[in-house]
Amino acid sequence: MASVTLQDITKKYDQGKVTAVDEVNFSVEPGELFGLIGPDGAGKSSIFRILTTLLLPDSGIATVDGYDVVKDYKIIRGRIGYMPGKFSLYQDLTVEENLNFFATVFDTTIEENYELIKDIYVQIEPFKDRRAGKLSGGMKQKLALSCALIHKPSILFLDEPTTGVDAVSRKEFWEMLRRLKQKGITILVSTPYMDEATLCDRIALIQSGRILSIDQPAQLVASYPGKLFAVRSDAMYKLLLDLRAYEDTQHCITFGDYLHLSFKSNDIGTEKKLLQYLDGKGHTHVELKETVPTVEDCFIKLLSTSTS
Repeated sequence: MASVTLQDITKKYDQGKVTAVDEVNFSVEPGELFGLIGPDGAGKSSIFRILTTLLLPDSGIATVDGYDVVKDYKIIRGRIGYMPGKFSLYQDLTVEENLNFFATVFDTTIEENYELIKDIYVQIEPFKDRRAGKLSGGMKQKLALSCALIHKPSILFLDEPTTGVDAVSRKEFWEMLRRLKQKGITILVSTPYMDEATLCDRIALIQSGRILSIDQPAQLVASYPGKLFAVRSDAMYKLLLDLRAYEDTQHCITFGDYLHLSFKSNDIGTEKKLLQYLDGKGHTHVELKETVPTVEDCFIKLLSTSTS
């Protein structure tokens, strides 16, 4: 039995004028690290709030550990851990007081489940007497995760947990998630960061409340249709504008020191025609090479396909 299932889940706001979740279907297997990947406003938080029984769907059926999110919300709340995107612990309480409070709410103690949170909590334990509001972003993140785990949940929901934290803290956080997964906990994480998608077992790409694709990250990248090119010249901003104006460009995005470009057609001579076009536009030191797609490239490709 799947740990989480969604069948035709829909949620609208503003008296039905705004669709946040549009007939979403997916399931998450026990022990899986599943990522919901998409930009701000894509519908990720609405889906998480429905699954954690904080929001009622307008239509469809969703289950968590086999329990209906509407009928069995009390049971579900005792079986899950939830870390919302915004830091929501008591900022006037100390680290230890926050953890004790959440343990008490679930009728347990820090000592009873200390082994589960030990790898995480040991990093903030030296600051256990510091008020939560005075912690750094990375420390707040670790405290929030400890509080979400203190009652030993079977499923962990993490809504954009790495937003606003530094790169080192992001890396540490995903290492913690891998260790938790090894303990058998099912983990659902949402993020706008496409690079984090590769750290999940499977991902669902979402935009405007609709699922664009669900697959393993490697399989998603392998299924990228056509060729992808990396391009650069001495005038990168002008290059971006000229490439987007080129008649055979399907999509063109900035990607580090290069622009990533895909063509509508992949005919023989396509690359030569492009170079001639750029030469005519006055570009110098143009570099054009085929490159390996990323999850972000796949997302852009799927988005352009769905809106065409």
